[in-house]
Amino acid sequence: MGAYVLGFHEIDKTLLATVGGKGANLGELSAIDGVRVPEGFCVTTEAYRAVVERDPAVGLLIDGLSGLRADDREAIAEACARLRAAVEDLPVPEAMERDIVGRLAALGDDVACAVRSSATAEDLPSSSFAGQQDTYLNVRGAEAVVRAVRRCWASLFTDRAVAYRVRSGFDHRAVRASVVVQRMIFPEAAGIMFTADPVTCNRRVVSIDAGFGLGEALVSGLVNADTYRVKAGRVVERNVSVQTRELYAAPGGGTRERPVEAARQNAQTLTDEQILRLERLGRRIEAHFGRPQDIEWGLCDGDFHVLQSRPITTLYPVPAVSDGENRVFMSYGHRQMMTDAFTPLGLSFFMLLDEALGRPPMSVAGGRFYKDMSHELSSWWARPVTLRSLGQVDVLMANALAAVAARKDFPLARGKAAVMNFGEGGPLPMARQYLKLTRQDDPGVVPTLIARNERSVQELGRAIAARSGDELFAFILEDHRELAAIMFEPRSVAAAFAGIQAANWVNKHMEAWLGEKNAADVIAQSADHNVVAAMGLDLMDVADVARRHPAVVAYLERAERETFRAGLARVEGGDVVGRAIDDYLGKYGMHCSGDIDITRTRWSEDPTLLVPIILGNIENFPPGARRAREERGRLEAENKIAELLGRLSGRRARKAARKMSVLRHFIGYREYSKHACLQRYGLYKEALLGEARKLVARGVIAAPEDVYFLDFEEFRQVVRTGELDYAVIERRREEFEEYGKLTPPRVITSEGEVISGAYDTGALPEGALAGVAVSSGVVEGTARVVLSLEEADVREGDILVTVFSDPSWSPLFVSVKGVVMEVGGVMTHGAVIAREYGLPAVVGVEGATRRIRDGQRIRLNGGEGYVELLSD
Repeated sequence: MGAYVLGFHEIDKTLLATVGGKGANLGELSAIDGVRVPEGFCVTTEAYRAVVERDPAVGLLIDGLSGLRADDREAIAEACARLRAAVEDLPVPEAMERDIVGRLAALGDDVACAVRSSATAEDLPSSSFAGQQDTYLNVRGAEAVVRAVRRCWASLFTDRAVAYRVRSGFDHRAVRASVVVQRMIFPEAAGIMFTADPVTCNRRVVSIDAGFGLGEALVSGLVNADTYRVKAGRVVERNVSVQTRELYAAPGGGTRERPVEAARQNAQTLTDEQILRLERLGRRIEAHFGRPQDIEWGLCDGDFHVLQSRPITTLYPVPAVSDGENRVFMSYGHRQMMTDAFTPLGLSFFMLLDEALGRPPMSVAGGRFYKDMSHELSSWWARPVTLRSLGQVDVLMANALAAVAARKDFPLARGKAAVMNFGEGGPLPMARQYLKLTRQDDPGVVPTLIARNERSVQELGRAIAARSGDELFAFILEDHRELAAIMFEPRSVAAAFAGIQAANWVNKHMEAWLGEKNAADVIAQSADHNVVAAMGLDLMDVADVARRHPAVVAYLERAERETFRAGLARVEGGDVVGRAIDDYLGKYGMHCSGDIDITRTRWSEDPTLLVPIILGNIENFPPGARRAREERGRLEAENKIAELLGRLSGRRARKAARKMSVLRHFIGYREYSKHACLQRYGLYKEALLGEARKLVARGVIAAPEDVYFLDFEEFRQVVRTGELDYAVIERRREEFEEYGKLTPPRVITSEGEVISGAYDTGALPEGALAGVAVSSGVVEGTARVVLSLEEADVREGDILVTVFSDPSWSPLFVSVKGVVMEVGGVMTHGAVIAREYGLPAVVGVEGATRRIRDGQRIRLNGGEGYVELLSD
């Protein structure tokens, strides 16, 4: 049996399970030189176990919480009230009470105490649980302290604490309560200090809230605090609030309010000298814990006392900088439409392409890639090119970077700018090819490029099948040179660029000459060789095969991953539909949502990921809808070209006809290079999973997916040696799950400051949500908020609202009549496919999936770039 009571001097971070987050942090704080912590002790979780968990009646009540829903407030309130009453009535064993009384005596006669709960899932780096349990101030006498201990145990089951655990997926029995009993100080002023600015996330700025009297007055909202910001030993901002009330400790116990005398109401709570002393104290505490802290403090008799310190859990990690210079990073995930966290293997694998190209690796923060843009933005010639290019991808990102570049207080590191990597030979070979392609306008160029890649993929398939073990890893590294050559071959890059530039030219000149906005949106419909558009249309053909076999349709509605193929083979028509699905997977099975992370589950690995879309196509479209849609798009494009050219004459007409022809011949190739990459990724992954399954057979790992939490070289080494510290897998899996909860900023500086871009919303209708117009047209419909492709349930006529989309979402686009996304720009995948399908679309709508309710009636304007909410 463990101890029931431990003094702060006996506690450090290793005793988290014994004294909870608050208790462990207080033990650590007490050991820091120069940090004053009021003395105290912890009633340990062993005491909680002995009294609360071992009581049969209470145990049944705790188990009864497991069936509650977070939104069922009435049921939670009823269950929690019964449970709290039962816990508060529990007797405390005599030996335990004796220990508590003895520790109280050591603090002094009739000492006033603060009694606080300290849960085992509280004040942790990954989750704070702040404010979920109770605190009792100015508690006097042993009997009152013991009663407060029981009430702290009971506060583990407040309505808010239980609802929070239900939402967060925490087991109610896995969270235990320790109780902190601490000598109370009676401060003249108190407050909270953040060693990183909680608003901007800047790690170099300390933010301090201060008020007269007890700090609980600030927490409860009784008073408005003074706020001070300090950077590098200098107070850079002061906001002094009028304070008319303060909280103080009553002589007989508890707390009371009283008015602040008139002379102090408008006074600054702390002097500048005290503010700077507090900043230095905060930095000392931060250095001990190794991460930014949220610190509770009190000023008593001229000295600062630290009452608590917890990690700030809302900050996004800062990309590493080794030289101390000012840098600004952009989220590569926002550029690639993949803002989810990568696994370690996914990160290291994606870096292999940079290695093959001889590019420096990108930074990694929070399981995501960040690209240092400092050199481009500090260059007079590269900055406008960079910002113009990024404006095509994500306007908010471009605006944020422009704001950083314009700041005088944050001079960026200078160096060699590299706006774009054109592969070996630099930009000149690509430029020559571009001029040649646009001059000749040869419709045979793209099919030739595609055929070359298809031959290379077939050769790779044959070659990789013969490799295993260390030879396989060496082969994959070498084949990345071929992948780089295909993706950055000058003619291939020029072909994609030709389509993009032609679309830009058409939009610019048709608006200038004819007042026709976004003309290229219509002209690009049903363009040839668009592999991503074909991906959605071809799945409509699969649906047409399936709809002819009712038994198959019924099976698909209940199909499961593990038994999919075997179950399909047993139903009538299953062999026919199975061949159609296999044909589809042969062309597109390497795709999936978030596909640039090689560890994401591909459609070929789990065909059931496509089943909801197949069933939706059967329900939403008649047979042959694919051909009708394709022909309609082609006819609309041809009619638009004829109409526009009919309104032009002479040199303008000839120039426009040539550009429109180039657009039709090359715009579809814009999406092919990523498809070529994913074709190889599919073969690489299949081979690597074969090695992972061998490791399972050897007993080295428990499941093939465990290798996702090793980087590429670590995986290779484990295959070589058969040796692995499995704790590494477990730790990285936990980190990955925590990273997944973070929202990655578009732009972040080396100081950790998150920079947000903004739109000019002056011309928008009142209440409209601003975004970027990427595919013209105005449409009204029902908003369907979809956070993952696997959970999509859309009907024809819905407007898709999502965070981001990549090429794998194109099969879903055929079923909707408009698209709203939080991430993206004019030339990102979702925008390109929306134009191909003729769907009005607005992207870059901040918080769209939160601000638009599923099922809400909305109107989106894809020509002007905004969304209106038509119903509550």
